[in-house]
Amino acid sequence: MVRLQEIFKTFYLGKHSGRKLQWQSTLGHCVLKAEFKEGRKELQVSLFQTLVLLMFNEGEEFSLEEIKLATGIEDSELRRTLQSLACGKARVLTKIPKSKEVEDGDKFSCNDDFKHKLFRIKINQIQMKETVEEQASTTERVFQDRQYQIDAAIVRIMKMRKTLSHNLLVSEVYNQLKFPVKPADLKKRIESLIDRDYMERDKENSNQYNYVA
Repeated sequence: MVRLQEIFKTFYLGKHSGRKLQWQSTLGHCVLKAEFKEGRKELQVSLFQTLVLLMFNEGEEFSLEEIKLATGIEDSELRRTLQSLACGKARVLTKIPKSKEVEDGDKFSCNDDFKHKLFRIKINQIQMKETVEEQASTTERVFQDRQYQIDAAIVRIMKMRKTLSHNLLVSEVYNQLKFPVKPADLKKRIESLIDRDYMERDKENSNQYNYVA
C-alpha cells in the first residue's frame, strides 16, 4: 500500500510542482470478496478494515500486536477497526477472548461461520468517542470560529452602511449569519470592535454606530 502511494505521489508532484499531497486514509473504502461456509459475500469496508482483513489471506490467526506491526495503523484507530470487524453487527472476525472491547493480547481469526441475509454487506467503522478535554477543545474552536464570523459580518455591514442604529445592525447581522447568536454575545462582539477602532458609538446618539474607515 505504501509503495503504491509513493508511486502515485511521485507522479502527482511531478505533474503539479509546488503542491502538497496529503492522504486522507479515513475517507478510503474498498469492496472485498470473501468466501464463507455459507458462500461468497462482498464486504464494503474502509481502507483500514481492508488492510486488516487482507492479512487473513496469509494466516489463520493474528494477535493485536501482530496486526499493529503488519499494518502500521495507529493504536486507537486499529482497536476501533478490529472492534467493528469482531464486535459489531457483522462479525466477520472472531475475537478471543470474547468481549465488546479490544484489549492487549486479544487474538483474531476469520469467522468462517459468518452468515448474513445480504450479498453485499457494509461494515461501518466505529466512531471515536471524544474525551471531556477533546469535547471542550472542539467547543472552544467552534466558539472562536463563530466569533470571527460575527465580527466579519458586523464590519462588512458597517463598511457598506457607514451609520446604523443598534437595532438595525443587530437585525442585519442575524440575516447574514447561518447560526443563532445570543443578543448578549452579539453585544460583546460590537463592544470588542469598538475597542479595536473598527467602529464607534455616535457622540450625539449612543444607540447609533458609525463605521471607522
